Amino acid sequence: MTLSILPARRGPWILALDVGSSSVRAQWVDAAGAALTADVAARAEHAWRLSDDGAMEADGDALADLCIHVIHAAVEAGRAAGIRPAAVAIAAFWHGLVGIGADGRAATPLYGWGDGRARAAADALRARLDEAATHRRTGCFLHELYPAAKLVWLRGPGGDSLPPASAWASIGELLMLRLFGELRTSLSMASGTGLLDLRTGAWDGEMLRAAGITAGVLPPVDDAPFRGLTAEFAARWPELADIPWFPPLGDGACASLGMGAAGRRIGLSVGTSAAVRVLREDAVPTVPDGLWCYRVDARRTVCGRALSNGGAAFAWLRRTLRLPPPDELEARLAAMRPGAHGLTIVPRLLPERPPRGAGPETAMIAGMTAATGAVEIARAWLEASAREMADALDAVEAAFGPADEVVAGGGALNASPAWTRIIADALGRPLRLSPHDEPTLRGAALLALERIGAVDDAVAHAAADGGERIAPDPAAHAVYRAMRSGLG
Repeated sequence: MTLSILPARRGPWILALDVGSSSVRAQWVDAAGAALTADVAARAEHAWRLSDDGAMEADGDALADLCIHVIHAAVEAGRAAGIRPAAVAIAAFWHGLVGIGADGRAATPLYGWGDGRARAAADALRARLDEAATHRRTGCFLHELYPAAKLVWLRGPGGDSLPPASAWASIGELLMLRLFGELRTSLSMASGTGLLDLRTGAWDGEMLRAAGITAGVLPPVDDAPFRGLTAEFAARWPELADIPWFPPLGDGACASLGMGAAGRRIGLSVGTSAAVRVLREDAVPTVPDGLWCYRVDARRTVCGRALSNGGAAFAWLRRTLRLPPPDELEARLAAMRPGAHGLTIVPRLLPERPPRGAGPETAMIAGMTAATGAVEIARAWLEASAREMADALDAVEAAFGPADEVVAGGGALNASPAWTRIIADALGRPLRLSPHDEPTLRGAALLALERIGAVDDAVAHAAADGGERIAPDPAAHAVYRAMRSGLG
């Protein structure tokens, strides 16, 4: 790819990697939190195997190989720019689960957050455990999204047939094991499993027993940086061999930070999925009812609601409905009046995240006539998704109070100004668009800069940025507010 090099920045430089749900991206970020290039330094797409029974699987080893390929391409870009790296920061998607064999390779498929086959296992956990008490301890719900329920499902109906594996982890831990020969996880990634006690930072005994495992098959929880690449990778990337590599962090936490959404600024991310989050200084977290709560690090938490069906659903609409080219589609979407399509939609291609797991398990479209076209369906779908984002914002503000500002970002919003306008109208709140195209990479890099002492406070460093402000249309908001009382 051709990179447009921006003016030289001042180090120390961080190599940031984002292992996302649909792509792996890498970028060089300087001490000001600014990227080396207008585009990412390296990128590669990946896809999940989806099936009618609810599977969302990938080859964990192949995805780790893809991460290594992207790192290598970014290293070459850094060499061309004369960069001397100071540290490596990694963000990875939460809630994935893979069994790892004694040889350090994946012994099972990598199960993604959208894999819905553990629904019955989650129901069984709810029947056995006090979900409210579990939620207060772990910040997670008893839901098929989480590795806790997936482990119960993988044990089979008899509860005694867990696939053979020496350890259970996420893609981030599998990658670090390949690079360093050491298996451990960050507090952040562990907090997204449903198996961690948020207050103690240790694996939760009751959840381990419920999942039928011991702490010995889970990675040790340790935020200390990795150092000393294995010989193979030290020879390949000598400039990265002995610098700190910080353990992967949850991508959602990094995205909120990278947008500058912390404290009284609530973050709205719309990428493959979507989420409304608040990032707080919260060393001893209190978990609000109705929201998940995960760790960023030992001093910060991120709480909120997420929607499985974000930008990935928009991509499905483009592909399945054979929508017009982007410019034409944007113009036609923008020209339509709110709700004029007359359709009711449940926008649920993937199993929805807790606590919205109740209700229809699949997407539905009602109200079509012979006059309904593809663009009308797309507009109705985007509106339905936007109204669910408004529900999520209401839940977050009910727990933490009204936001001073809603900061929005993510690849799906960057690609569709029309959808951004629909979301602002559905929320009835101005959106401050993040000026950063890759907030997850930026957030991971800022946390690494803080940990090496290059910035005093990553949150304060991020919050100074501003971007375009999108004000809602009051008439459109009134239409959406009325529609929120119905299904779609």
